[in-house]
Amino acid sequence: MHTLKLTQEWDKTFALSDKVSHSKITFHNRYGITLAADMYVPRSAQGAMPAIAVSGPFGAVKEQCSGLYAQQLAERGFITIAFDPSFTGESGGEPRRMASPDINTEDFCAAVDFLVTHPQVDAQRVGILGICGWGGLALNAAALDTRIKATVASTMYDMSRVNARGYFDSMDADARHDARQALAAQRTADYSSGSYQRAGGVVDPLPADAPWFVKDYHAYYKTKRGYHPRSGNSNDGWNTNGCMSFMNQPIMAYADEIRSAVLLVHGEKAHSCYFSKDAYAQLKGDNKELLLIPDAVHTDLYDNLDLIPFDRIAGFFNDNMK
Repeated sequence: MHTLKLTQEWDKTFALSDKVSHSKITFHNRYGITLAADMYVPRSAQGAMPAIAVSGPFGAVKEQCSGLYAQQLAERGFITIAFDPSFTGESGGEPRRMASPDINTEDFCAAVDFLVTHPQVDAQRVGILGICGWGGLALNAAALDTRIKATVASTMYDMSRVNARGYFDSMDADARHDARQALAAQRTADYSSGSYQRAGGVVDPLPADAPWFVKDYHAYYKTKRGYHPRSGNSNDGWNTNGCMSFMNQPIMAYADEIRSAVLLVHGEKAHSCYFSKDAYAQLKGDNKELLLIPDAVHTDLYDNLDLIPFDRIAGFFNDNMK
């Protein structure tokens, strides 16, 4: 494992709860990348506890909403970790701001490695929670790793689908070919220059004609509400070719074979709601749920404590990690 330089002061977009103990931890995935995480333990913790690994949104960092989710669930009786994925935040991996369907799925499995071997954790009661683009990756991990007893995907994106087909499935085969040509040209330019072009994060200043879901992202990532200096979404984004492999590697291919419990939570008015509805239609078994939050948009489920159903999520994990 590589030694990481971790920020020790509290630098989250939310306040520290007096109901939990917080610490910084590291673990490694099977590619040898060291990952950084915040660990939240209930102050009332006794004996072997149920545990949950949390990550997302795609391009965000653990100081944003994944940490908020982890802390809220720790208040409800779980040991939790909120981790930065490979190549992002405080975690290791070079070059920076890259993504991989394989490695990012592995990141979740590696978080499970850490939890099932932790002395305070009941290895038979471990779950995962993915937010936004990490919702789809959580489902991919659940299809792969049978140690995961329950999975929650909140305001999820299927990153393979959105990269291959565009928003609202607007890209056809010709548009995909054009996108591949542009990415191939950028690879040549990056190799020639010895550096990686960044794609840009959430647009700022906000154009007057920006789509409403872009305005939704801006209201979170570009304001005091959710801005964080290490977040790619808050700043200059992914490498332009950072998500290239998602186009040809569908992460939801075996979601219908998940035998453990799955809860999909989505805002009814979110632009992304179709991802959860379609994922739910793909899932099999009687332990799968779709919970739609009335009047909520995509980023409401990032940090709106009046709308995020934390009690329902905690109950789902308790019921399915026995």
